[in-house]
Amino acid sequence: MYKIALLPGDGIGPEIIAEAVKVLDALSRDHGLKVTTSEHAFGGAGWDAAGNPLPEETLAACRAADAVLMGAVGGPQYEALERDMRPERGLLRIRAELDMFSNLRPAMLAPELADASSLKPHLVADLDIMIVRELTGGIYFGGPRGIEERDGQRVGFNTMVYSESEIERIARSAFDIAMKRDKRLCSVDKANVLEVSELWREVVIKISAEYPEVELTHMYVDNAAMQLVRDPRQFDVMVTGNLFGDVLSDCAAMLTGSIGMLPSASLNSAGQGLYEPVHGSAPDIAGEGKANPLATILSLAMLLRYSLGESAHADRIEAAVKKVLASGLRTPDIAAGGASCRCIEMGDAVVAAL
Repeated sequence: MYKIALLPGDGIGPEIIAEAVKVLDALSRDHGLKVTTSEHAFGGAGWDAAGNPLPEETLAACRAADAVLMGAVGGPQYEALERDMRPERGLLRIRAELDMFSNLRPAMLAPELADASSLKPHLVADLDIMIVRELTGGIYFGGPRGIEERDGQRVGFNTMVYSESEIERIARSAFDIAMKRDKRLCSVDKANVLEVSELWREVVIKISAEYPEVELTHMYVDNAAMQLVRDPRQFDVMVTGNLFGDVLSDCAAMLTGSIGMLPSASLNSAGQGLYEPVHGSAPDIAGEGKANPLATILSLAMLLRYSLGESAHADRIEAAVKKVLASGLRTPDIAAGGASCRCIEMGDAVVAAL
């Protein structure tokens, strides 16, 4: 019996989580998945309930769960809070508390939505890339950092730093993902300029000996950005550090035309994961039924595959989503000016397709 902690959060979060729960219930009812769920306040909802974006009860429930499925956090009503109490800080804290160092950002595009991309359809149809981003190290967390006065002027500084052990664990995570896909891994760095990237490349090459079936290549980050918009389908799995991964994963996301379609995962060394759609809380459409639940439903598929080892159920979800898209059903963000359906209708259609 698997335990899944649900964190609906703010804005459209409760709406999209509700549709993912419908899919989970269908898998339990009709396909034998044994799972129990519990719902907990998080983000702005955590502040409203307990004066903290990550209440202790919520953190304890997430620690005890096999996986966590999150909606979205944030909203204009929380912008005046102290920085440490804003909804987004709860997200950063839960990643740190659970040591979720491996961020998985797929960029997938169904053929039916190829026209939604800013690139020519023949370049992006059937796109399927997985970017593995190191999430708890690098320049975002390195020290020293700060702003100080030097020679009469202010100077800002940050430190990009990675240890061998940090590189080893993200490399193994990426190789493990590649083994479940097309067994091709591209490591992205800036080894021609940065010493930290020289070490990165050396360690990734060392770890590659443990995965002889995976074809390993290397690419400088500037070239990788260019190749993503020139010929994105050349990539299967990409692995890179925190800063480069932040930029490249957002670039890859826009190849698909709508971030409303994209799931993500953050994993720790035990395989426990936090799964969430890439998009935000969209407070401007909250409660209007316009949200696209597919990114959350696809995040559930990732949860089943990567944390629970239930690949057959993950395949069922992904096939159902493809079937619904092939039928022509669209939420407003992917309707391209045509007829659109409500969030609840899209969720119902995926359940029916299961």
